[in-house]
Amino acid sequence: MKKPELLVTPTDVSHIHALAQAGADAVIVGEQRYGLRLAGEFKRAEMAEAVEVARQHGIRVYAAMNAIFHNEKIDELGEYIRFLADSGVDAIVFGDPAVLMTVREVAPHMRLHWNTETTATNWYTCNYWGRKGAKRAVLARELNMDAIMEIKEHAEVEIEVQVHGMTCMFQSKRSLIGNYFEYQGKKMEVEKQKYEKGMFLHDKERGNKYPIFEDENGTHIMSPNDICIIDELEEMVDAGIDSFKIDGVLHESDYITKVTAIYRRAIDLCAGNREQYEAEKMQLLEEIEAIQPKHRPLDTGFFFKETIY
Repeated sequence: MKKPELLVTPTDVSHIHALAQAGADAVIVGEQRYGLRLAGEFKRAEMAEAVEVARQHGIRVYAAMNAIFHNEKIDELGEYIRFLADSGVDAIVFGDPAVLMTVREVAPHMRLHWNTETTATNWYTCNYWGRKGAKRAVLARELNMDAIMEIKEHAEVEIEVQVHGMTCMFQSKRSLIGNYFEYQGKKMEVEKQKYEKGMFLHDKERGNKYPIFEDENGTHIMSPNDICIIDELEEMVDAGIDSFKIDGVLHESDYITKVTAIYRRAIDLCAGNREQYEAEKMQLLEEIEAIQPKHRPLDTGFFFKETIY
C-alpha cells in the first residue's frame, strides 16, 4: 500500500538532521518575508544549506512562498525564485498568483504546490490550479473527513493534509499587537525575527488561550488546541492521500522530532501492517499526550465535524 509522505517543519538547519533520522520524508523551509507561519527562519544561506543537508538524507525540501505579495515585493520575486531554483529545492509552496506567473517566466521547470490556507475546499478548485501548473493542493484545515475523501476521489493533483499541530484562525496585515500597546500608552518593541511564544489572547468564557504573534506579514492568532489524528489515519491512507503534514510552528524542536518519530511508526504500520496499527494506535496517541505542552490540548480539529449547508 502507498505510504503518504511525512512532511515536517524544521526550526533550523541542524534540526533537519534529526527530523530525517526520525523518519521525515520532506521539510518545508523559508523566510517570513516570503512564507507564512514557519517553525523557523531560513535566510538564503540557510536555505541553500538546508537543501544540502536534505540531500545527504535523501529527503525533499519545499520552499515556502505562500505569503500575500503587495506591489512593493513583486519585482523581487523573480530573483528569489531563481535563487531557489539554483539551490535545488524540490518545490515552491505558493498561494499568490504572482508567484505562479513569475515561476512560469523565470523557472518554468519548478514544481508548484498550491496553498492558500483556507480556500482549498473542493476538488474543482484544486484541479483548476492543477491546470495552471500546480502539482499539489494543500487542503484547508476546516474540512471534515468526508470532504477530504470526496476531494481526493476527484483530484487530478496530489493532496496534502495537516494531521498534527496548530491552525491559524486569523491573520491581519496590520501590526495589531504593537498598535494595541501604543493605544495603551505603552511602548513595546515587537521582535519580528523570532516568533514570541509567550503571548496569548485569553477567552475566559471558553477557557481558551489563543497564541498570538506578530511578524513581517502582520498579526497571527492561532488555535487554542493542536490537531492530532494519529489514531485515525486509516481512511486517509486507504484513500491514497499523498502527504501528511506536521506543523511545528511555536513548538520546540525536540517536541517536533519526537512527534515525527511517532507518526513515522503510525504511518508505516497503517500502510504495511493494519492489524498491528490497530493494536498500537492508542499507545502512540498516549506517547504524544505524554510530551504535549500543558497549554496545548489535543483534539481532532474539523475532521469529524458535521458539515452544515
